[in-house]
Amino acid sequence: MNEIRCDVCFRHCVLQEGQTGFCRARENREGRSVCTNRGRITGLALDPIEKKPLAMFHPGSYILSVGSYGCNLACPFCQNWQISMADEKTAGYEEIPAEELAEIILRTDSSIGIAFTYNEPLVEWEYIRDVAQLVKPAGKQVVLVSNGCAEEWVLETLAPFIDAMNIDLKGDAAFYSELQGSYEQVKHTIEFMHDKCHLEITSLIIPGKNDSETWVASEAAWLASLNPEIPLHLTRYFPRWHYTEPATPVSTVFRLKETAERYLNHVFAGNI
Repeated sequence: MNEIRCDVCFRHCVLQEGQTGFCRARENREGRSVCTNRGRITGLALDPIEKKPLAMFHPGSYILSVGSYGCNLACPFCQNWQISMADEKTAGYEEIPAEELAEIILRTDSSIGIAFTYNEPLVEWEYIRDVAQLVKPAGKQVVLVSNGCAEEWVLETLAPFIDAMNIDLKGDAAFYSELQGSYEQVKHTIEFMHDKCHLEITSLIIPGKNDSETWVASEAAWLASLNPEIPLHLTRYFPRWHYTEPATPVSTVFRLKETAERYLNHVFAGNI
């Protein structure tokens, strides 16, 4: 049968030969978990670094942002669901091998490097490694914008190449259970990476889900126990995909910002 258990994230999908996992980006090929979206690019843009969001990493600079398709979560409020929830049949993509993307990065003088974003980059960790190995020697920065759902060996493999990360911490354990995600794996990723690269955290504040002062205080206190200098972005939710509830009140975001500032030295309000 040549059955395997994919070991990239907490899902550990059991895959028969030719079968694709939950993320729609990894497949069992001859008994190996292979990233099928490798180099399949759905978006490439030059963005302000603050858009990632990274507020305290080369502020005022620009970075090339690149994304593919697929994700190992399926958050019903996803802002990029058209590509994160797509697969090779439904995503519009252009194939750009690592060497070609590296050339684009190196000749874009207005960019400090590359940010892997839009979908979940860690499901295609091999492509990140290959590109990073080509651009790091030239002094280009490598950034990941991630949900943090990956096994430690993936993080260990990539950590030497990563200059900055923004990790999405969505809520407490109950909220991750609702999302069928892994609260513990995201926390472990934050713990593992916080002293290996520049790290910033984002929480999308959704009414009735993660907008309590109790949760934000707990989140901020835990981050401060790692390092009170870790920047936290509290961003305003807007209706997306399956979530049609009204946008988060601006007053809520600022109130929670004040709560987080009791513990952390750098808290930012986003999407205001």
